[in-house]
Amino acid sequence: MHHFAYRDGALGAEDVDLAALADAVGTPFYVYSEATLRRHFRVFADAFADADALVAYSVKANSNLAVLKTLASEGAGADVVSGGELIRAQRAGIPPSKIVFSGVGKTDDEIAAAIDAGILQFNVESSAELNAIDKIARERNARAPIALRINPDVAAGGHEKISTGKKEDKFGVAWSEARNLYAAARAMKGVAVKGVDVHIGSQIDDLSPFENAFTKVAGLIADLRADGCAIETLDLGGGLGIPYGEGAVPPHPDAYADMIKRVTAPLNVKLIFEPGRMIAGNAGILVSRVLYVKEGETKNFLIIDAAMNDLVRPAMYDAFHEIWPVKESKGIETLYDIVGPVCESSDRFAKDRKMPALKAGDLVAVMSAGAYGAVQASQYNSRALIPEVLVNGDQYTVIRRRPTIDEMLALEADAR
Repeated sequence: MHHFAYRDGALGAEDVDLAALADAVGTPFYVYSEATLRRHFRVFADAFADADALVAYSVKANSNLAVLKTLASEGAGADVVSGGELIRAQRAGIPPSKIVFSGVGKTDDEIAAAIDAGILQFNVESSAELNAIDKIARERNARAPIALRINPDVAAGGHEKISTGKKEDKFGVAWSEARNLYAAARAMKGVAVKGVDVHIGSQIDDLSPFENAFTKVAGLIADLRADGCAIETLDLGGGLGIPYGEGAVPPHPDAYADMIKRVTAPLNVKLIFEPGRMIAGNAGILVSRVLYVKEGETKNFLIIDAAMNDLVRPAMYDAFHEIWPVKESKGIETLYDIVGPVCESSDRFAKDRKMPALKAGDLVAVMSAGAYGAVQASQYNSRALIPEVLVNGDQYTVIRRRPTIDEMLALEADAR
């Protein structure tokens, strides 16, 4: 569910008219619904209300401070993958005791900052990283709480570029090495073994790979406890998909929770989850204006002012996004390739998409763009990062403004 709907033929975000917002802010821009963010977080958290669980929102999905503050007010923790995300989470009011630090390439400075902050847990991805954390913690007379991220070699994810749980992926410790590495960690003076971590991919629309991976990990926890490891936490990552409009309907969080509670019931552990897309994905859209309608020899092109540097998912992942006209129309539909102005053939949002006949100046909304949209944007072709807007009822706030070209150039050396 989301809070973007037509009213009297005009698309709105909650009670804000998108055409009027486009005039005020300028296109293209992202707009997020606060009501949707809160609802999606509550649906997920409520599914685990009867369990000892922490919902650590995956900051990489959408890291805007206003979004993080909204989720912090709901009680969310944070899953971070960089020093910058750690600072964002803290400035948004998320206590370090609710922050887990994931990622395969933590630097010494990032590790030190997280130790000093007193985070809940490092999710460790390799023996080299474990040694680095141990060394830095000992230098600070500290013991860093850790879980090893285990790679269960379970295939999952909607695209090969978002699969993270197969043995050929870069993530996690090999299953065959897990017990030995835990034994090594137990002997270290700078780390405290707290838990086990597993994350198998993103945009997963079937519970089977989750259950396969989590059942394997439950067995590993029993083995580790037999080895003398006092496992207290089990981080099950994120990855639950959302409906992008292409047919597949992912499991409801209640079904996901029922499966997890059944698999983990005998373990007596604190559960940690890292949902990102499930919370933010359908809470945001990208609004763009038609620049030109181009009639080609074999097809028609709808050229809009948003581009792949604003939303890279279609170009990078062949991702499907529904695209709605901001002014509702029931007229004759036309097939368009919907493309942006960037000088790349991959700058395309949709191929052979049926849309009502549109003209220059009309507005379109790229749906389900709240996750992995603005966070992956770039200034390719010297295009400015676009505004982000947060809507609450009939009010809106620009939560990131569009920079000027002078601000963009100010970071560069003047070669004159």
